[in-house]
Amino acid sequence: MTAVTTDCALDVRTAPAWLTPLELTALGAIWGASFLFMRVAAPDFGATPLVAMRLWLGALVLLPLLWQARHAFPPAVWPRLALIGAINSAIPFTLFAWAAQRAPAGVGAITNSMAVLFVALIAFLFYGEKIGARRAIALLAGFAGVVVLASGKIAGADIGPAVAAGTMAAFLYGIGANLVKRHLAGLPTTAVAGATLLCAALLVTPFAIADWPSTPVPLRSWLSVTALGVLCTGIAFVMYYRLIARIGAPRAATSTYLVPLFGVAWAWWLLGEPLTWTMAVAGVLILGGVVMSQKR
Repeated sequence: MTAVTTDCALDVRTAPAWLTPLELTALGAIWGASFLFMRVAAPDFGATPLVAMRLWLGALVLLPLLWQARHAFPPAVWPRLALIGAINSAIPFTLFAWAAQRAPAGVGAITNSMAVLFVALIAFLFYGEKIGARRAIALLAGFAGVVVLASGKIAGADIGPAVAAGTMAAFLYGIGANLVKRHLAGLPTTAVAGATLLCAALLVTPFAIADWPSTPVPLRSWLSVTALGVLCTGIAFVMYYRLIARIGAPRAATSTYLVPLFGVAWAWWLLGEPLTWTMAVAGVLILGGVVMSQKR
């Protein structure tokens, strides 16, 4: 989620004024839809097969960009890419897929927003960056939102474990963003995304094979996992880094604000999932914290 270089080119001075808000909204809608697709496909595929498919499809989209930049990746950098691929993709994707089997799509989308706050927390705890009073209050608001979300029930079912899984995934995103920023600086970002997805796919594949579903998977789930991998992972990464190149990482990260809104809306509209008061309160607290944590 954090930029290291800007290898995409569309100068802000030549871009139409309407293009940036349109692309930010589209990116929020696409990433919000990823939780819908996981909710549809996870019960049929299982967590690790779903994630393996997502990672391989996303990596294939980015493979041409990785191939073009292959000379920028000496052998010594690949262990770091594998580690970051595990922390930033393989494990959090699996946690979100596991949560999607147990809770509505909106729950995962809301907890995903905590990643922005965890980036600041990890930078403060391990890298000595100042957090400031405003970000400290933002973190407290975000954690309060997680507690509220975990305390709720949907259709009588306890969603606490799914909330915990989504929050842990967001925490790993926070670690991964800091690692990318500090240990992969100078490498082309879209190629880094492709390399980490490829490494993550290789790591998850043995578990996916062992856990592959024994019954036929419905067409709807195949279409969902294809959209999840190609659109929500591969194409979305290209869009994200294109935005970073044009407007910078902080402004590009504002697409994060839209993810839970679209995640809940897609699930309500297409799956008929309810919006509970705990989800609404938690969303306000977490998103409020995310907005508060950002510089003006």
